[in-house]
Order: sequence, then structure tokens, then C-alpha cells
Amino acid sequence: MAGTAARPNEDRAMLGIGLMLLTYLGFSCVDVSAKTLALAGIPAIQLAFMRYFGHLLISIGLIAREGISLSRFGTDHKWLVVTRGLLLMLTSVFNFIAVRYLPLTLTSTIMFSAPIIICALAGPVLGEPVGKWRWGAIIVGFIGILIAMRPFDASFHWAMLLSLTNAIVFAIYSLMTRRLAGTVSSDTMQLYAGLAGSVVLAPFAIAIWQNPETIAGWFLLVGLGVFGWASHETLTRAHGYAAASTLTPFSYTFIFFMGFWGYFVFDTVPDRWTIAGASIIAASGMFIWMRERKLARKHIPARAYRR
Repeated sequence: MAGTAARPNEDRAMLGIGLMLLTYLGFSCVDVSAKTLALAGIPAIQLAFMRYFGHLLISIGLIAREGISLSRFGTDHKWLVVTRGLLLMLTSVFNFIAVRYLPLTLTSTIMFSAPIIICALAGPVLGEPVGKWRWGAIIVGFIGILIAMRPFDASFHWAMLLSLTNAIVFAIYSLMTRRLAGTVSSDTMQLYAGLAGSVVLAPFAIAIWQNPETIAGWFLLVGLGVFGWASHETLTRAHGYAAASTLTPFSYTFIFFMGFWGYFVFDTVPDRWTIAGASIIAASGMFIWMRERKLARKHIPARAYRR
């Protein structure tokens, strides 16, 4: 298997946590930029294309500094890696459509149902047993989703279903990433993700292209790729300094960042249903995380226990 060797892990937890916070600040900048541009009339397909095209250009530029070698990014799992990239592209398209119509706090709340969906799919997809405790947390998490979305309320918007679909697609993407981890290098997966998104979206983006009307709009449009690449880079580096079990709880800061942008940029405040749903989803996700951490400490083979 060709690919870039993984960086050795270093036990520098505080640095890893700091990078994790930067990661989700960066991801929140992607969403606030996309919402601002979408409200200005820029199509979601164009936004998603710029997200991956910018990412691709930066990746190629960094690779070129070390000398371009196709063998370095070769893999026996090309179609799986490409499929993973296409799934990631779909999450951006769905999310950029949804943020135009929904508050950022609501889209981020629904998005954080992904860990719960991942847990529910781990059995049929990866063959990982999920016992009664975690199934209980999964059910509670889905109740939180219903509370946040209020599907039978007059305030329900169709974009909420798109946001939920985004969470499901992202969960499948995450499971595929977990399956490829250790087999395909992260550099290879990142390159294919940027390439897949750019190639597939380019014809549609060109056909409907609209120029931003201000310099600030151009800055935000270009910034989609920069923020996206930088966030993935800090995410990878964070896991090089601290274990995933240490970093996972800090991913929920994304909701707070989105709340900050929502209030100061779009003058929106989450309602009590969004807050209640977010609290339940976060509590469910944290319970699943603590349960998995507790079981991991026992060093029991994954298929040898019921959780």
C-alpha cells in the first residue's frame, strides 16, 4: 500500500485540545460564510464547488513542494476512497442548502445526531455489537432530534429533512473512513475527497455561476476552501497529539460557535426547543462516548462482549 506514513502520536493533550477547538471554529466559519453567501443569492452547488476546489488547490500546492509522485497516493481501494469523497461532497451540498433556510444552531444540532447514527449503524455496517445501554442512548438521542425538528409543528421547514439527511450521509462517510483507516493514508483520502468534489461539481457550478457583488463576498467564497482545508488539517494534527477519547467531548463546542455566529451575524437566538433537543442529543452522544471509553479500558476484543 502506497501512501504517506502516519505521524507518530505525541502525548500533548492540551495542544491537541487547542487544535480541536480551532478545528470546530474553522468549520463554523465555513457554515457562516456559506449562509452569508447563500442569502446573497449564490447557489449552493457553487459554494460546495469552491469548498472542494480551494481545498484541492491547497493540497496540490503542498504536495508539489515535496515533489509530485502519483505512486505516493496510490491505493488498492480507489473506488471506496472515491465513494467516501463523494459522500463528503453530498454533505456539503445538503448543508449549504439547509443553512440558507435554517438557523445555524438548528443545523448544527441536527448534525450532531451523526455520532448517534454512527452507533446505530455500527452493527450492520461494521459488525460491531451494540448492547442495550447504547441502544437506549440511541433512542433518547433520536427523541432529541424530534424535539429540535418538531416535525408536526407549524414551524417545521423542509430543509430540516435535508439537514437530517446530511447527518445520515456524514455518518456513513465516517463509518467508511473508519473502515479505510490504517489501510489508506489520510493524505490520500484528503486528496481524493477534494478531487472528487471538484470534478463532479465543476460542470454544475460553471453553468450556474454567479459572481459575488462585493469584495467581502469574494473573500468569503475563496475562504470556503481555505477554512475547510485548515479545519481538516488541524483535526488531523489534533489526533496526533491526543487520543480520540480525550478530544471527542470538545467537538460539541461547534454548537456554541454556531450560536455565537448566529447571534452576532444573523441576529438569531435558538428557541427553547432547539436548546432542549441539543441538550438531549449532546447528552446521548456523551453517554455513548463514555460507554465506549469504559469498555475500551477493559481491553476486551470488540466481538467478545455485549455492550
